[in-house]
Amino acid sequence: MRQPSVKLSLIPIIVLVFLLIINVLLFHDDSSYGPNQLALFFAAIVSGAIGVFYLKQDYKEIEVKAMESIAVSMQAMMILLVVGSLIGIWILNGVVPAMIFYGVKLIHPTVFLPVTLIICVIVSLATGSSWSTVGTVGIALVGIGQTLGVPMGMVGGAIVSGAYFGDKMSPLSDTTNLAPAMAGSDLFSHIKHMVYTSGPAVIISFILFCILGFFYSGDSIDQTGINEITGLISEKYNISLWLFTLPLLVFWLVKRKVPALPALVLGVLLGIIYALIFQMDHIQELTKGSLTAKDIYTTVLSTAYDGHVSETGNKIIDKLFSRGGMSSMLNTIWLIISAMLFGGMLEVTGMLGAIANAILRKVSNVMNLVSSTVGTALFLNITTSDQYISIVLTGRMFKSAYKEQNLAPKNLSRAVEDGATVTSVLVPWNTCGAYFSSVMGIATMTYLPFAFFNLLSPIISIIVAASGKTMEKLEE
Repeated sequence: MRQPSVKLSLIPIIVLVFLLIINVLLFHDDSSYGPNQLALFFAAIVSGAIGVFYLKQDYKEIEVKAMESIAVSMQAMMILLVVGSLIGIWILNGVVPAMIFYGVKLIHPTVFLPVTLIICVIVSLATGSSWSTVGTVGIALVGIGQTLGVPMGMVGGAIVSGAYFGDKMSPLSDTTNLAPAMAGSDLFSHIKHMVYTSGPAVIISFILFCILGFFYSGDSIDQTGINEITGLISEKYNISLWLFTLPLLVFWLVKRKVPALPALVLGVLLGIIYALIFQMDHIQELTKGSLTAKDIYTTVLSTAYDGHVSETGNKIIDKLFSRGGMSSMLNTIWLIISAMLFGGMLEVTGMLGAIANAILRKVSNVMNLVSSTVGTALFLNITTSDQYISIVLTGRMFKSAYKEQNLAPKNLSRAVEDGATVTSVLVPWNTCGAYFSSVMGIATMTYLPFAFFNLLSPIISIIVAASGKTMEKLEE
């Protein structure tokens, strides 16, 4: 069996990048609704063909390993399906409408973006999950921003920035636990060490969102339109502060380290109960006046699998509240399957390892080492399409290199987080990028320029390494 060279290993990646560029030019924002999936699938076929016909590898082994890589993302895909149901049910039961109603009433457009950042930081810190944050308060903040007339890219950027800072700094986060485990550091040393890069990144992000907020003062907002929207919400739904007990309960469950999937499933089941308690008038309207058990059951079930449908006649309200359902996530799941297949093919054929080894040979000093760590993590997010694989592989690859440079493991775990965790959401076909864009309804490339924290973290990490500050040595 032959070993792949670096040049050979780059062929599938070049093919993928070429096809993705063509798709963006031809299909624009619709490129993630089929064309990119086929590009990933075709690039996976190229990888497999090189493995079988040139490297003389066994086809069955390649197929089995590739399928195993898809199995790694099954949990993410299940969470996507449940979140789809949760969004539809939480619109039906009034939780999302209530969040938007009070948010529009209380948050001034000028401070909306920095407030969005802070809210997402707090929720993500408390839950340790950027996914739970965007799946709950995130969808409400998108609705508020849309109502206030704030560009969706900026809203998405503020949500992503806040959610990922909180996720990185929370001891409850799975990635924050995984990175030091791979690097050989301990959790709280890792979190303290991240303050030196994540702290400046989130402060600069807050300042930038404050500056952007000044362009959206109350004078530019149609208050009559807002009053019409809040009036329609209160007319269609029974708006009550009691509705907020449901998201608070879900946050509490996640904080108590209940796994995300059962916590979200419980959120859906309790959401149905809340709908029956608080929104029977709205359900009666959806069932055309009938309140038989059969009609209620079919309405709730169709909302869970196909989303909530709003028909008020107001375009903004109907767009805000016609969302959710498991079916809305199927395209994203297709994207994840295609991406994981490509990543699995690269790994099993040895092409991913060949590229990694070539990178390690170029490392000569501390700055190069951290730059290579961050760059490799980003590269793996693009090619393997999963942040966990990126964290694990990068941590393993560079562990001995940091030891040779006499650097403490927490330097590696910080660089891995700065390169792997925060950039995953910036890749449209990565599980995180696909999830966030689906839940928020904002294309990855639309919010990417405004995800300031995620863009700044890798840069600041490299700058800190170049300065030599906080790059602590191994203890004797």
